Amino acid sequence: MSVLLENVTNCMFLAFEALQQEKIGLVNKSKLKVLTANIGTLLDLYGVERGLEHFRSTTSLHFDQFKYYLQKEVFSSLPNKLHLTELRDFESQISEVCWLVCRKKYLNRENHVFTCEVIFQIYRIFCVLGELVPDQQNENTYQLLLHPSEVCNIAQTLAGSLGCTFDEEDFTHLSLSMGNFRLTPFIAVLESRCLTGVNDQVAISEAVTDIYQRVVEDVLKKGFLTKRGYIFPTMREYWFVLRPSELTYYKTRSEKDKCGAMAIEKDSRVEPATGYKITLHTPERTFELGASDHMTRLQWISALQLAADHSGSNQSFQRLQAAKRRLQRQGRVQEMLRARVQLQKERTARQVAEGQAKELEAVVKEESKKLTELEEIKSKLEKLLEEETQAKRDEEIVRSLQARVLAEEWEKREELERLQQEQKVLLEEERGKRKEYEEKQREKEDQLRNAERRLAQLEKERQALDKELKQAREKIIYSEGRKDLLEARLYEVDPLLRAGDRVRRAHSFMPSTKERPVLLEVRAATLRRPNKN
Repeated sequence: MSVLLENVTNCMFLAFEALQQEKIGLVNKSKLKVLTANIGTLLDLYGVERGLEHFRSTTSLHFDQFKYYLQKEVFSSLPNKLHLTELRDFESQISEVCWLVCRKKYLNRENHVFTCEVIFQIYRIFCVLGELVPDQQNENTYQLLLHPSEVCNIAQTLAGSLGCTFDEEDFTHLSLSMGNFRLTPFIAVLESRCLTGVNDQVAISEAVTDIYQRVVEDVLKKGFLTKRGYIFPTMREYWFVLRPSELTYYKTRSEKDKCGAMAIEKDSRVEPATGYKITLHTPERTFELGASDHMTRLQWISALQLAADHSGSNQSFQRLQAAKRRLQRQGRVQEMLRARVQLQKERTARQVAEGQAKELEAVVKEESKKLTELEEIKSKLEKLLEEETQAKRDEEIVRSLQARVLAEEWEKREELERLQQEQKVLLEEERGKRKEYEEKQREKEDQLRNAERRLAQLEKERQALDKELKQAREKIIYSEGRKDLLEARLYEVDPLLRAGDRVRRAHSFMPSTKERPVLLEVRAATLRRPNKN
């Protein structure tokens, strides 16, 4: 919501200025997180401060960078158009948060006359009417200043409300020496120039509150009127407060007991009636109001019509009026500058013309025959003056084109910054994927080393088994040799043994189950051998 961000920019700048580090113009992101979180909470947005860590690679931000982040991440979530009542509520809440950040800077003053509540109201008035301008001494920094004409208007109103005299000539000398006003000198000027001999804090508070309601709360008019009831058609007196969006009425002037409100829209109409009465036509219904005299009725009719005409706007009435006055001041300054330049040109041209006239007089005196040539020179000078005027116009056109090109360059720069941010996000993702790939590669290398160790262990076990197998074969060969020797001896000792006895004896010489096939072959050969007897 660009309107809301524009309205609270001055408040946020004062809070940003209060959070500045030793280096002017920079604030740490950790401090800005708290301010951003509070603003997001007021707008029913949570977690908007988390993006500050990834917004740019620096630990500190300029005010332009912080405002750009708020515009993209916080205020862009709001609808494009807000009702004036909602807009005022959001402004008030955000201003209170910013005041909590910077109030210590403006309340810790000696010999102050205003109370804390009054200083807060002056702070809101200053933020509404102030103008944020770049600081010429420090790059990427700003100054929130109030024009002397606005200060003079507020000071005159405050002094008139309290019955004090305001020395406008003295204030003019002061403004010439000081220039534009910051908030602290603004408060000091109001205390020193407008409260002469006034010590009643209640009166001071009421006077400042009237200005606060007019400038900040956009109150167009206040006063007593009578209203005809809806159920009981009798005229009862109420205290009415008129704003561009609604007409609110209370029981008393203290504005504590609210009785109701009438919504004023762009289609609302105001008509005078007989007996100092006013008829207000709204889309919902028609209201009948009564004034005390003819002048009061005319004032209320004019104010109600103004509220109806301004009810469809996206900006408050007083801010629009302040912007109009600012444009008028800028126009007057530009006119003065142009007048000075033109005056200087005229002086230069007059000096040149005087010199040329003297020369021409001397030439005329000397040679009357050259009069025609002098007239031609004069015509050439006029032509050159026209060409110079045309050149100035062309220069203004070129400057306007340069301004347009500069605006386009700023837009391109914002687009490049956005693309750079997206590239940073993609780079972070690629770094995460690369880290995951390296972890997987390390796991594969660990598995490969474990497999190599297992393979070496299996190779050692195979070699040990081969060795045991070789020893077992040697034992089998040895046992077969022993078996043949024993059988030969057995035949020599008792060749008449029965086949069954030979088999049992052969079994007694078997060392293991693996040798049984060999012994069976030996026995079979013995049975096949012929008997010598």
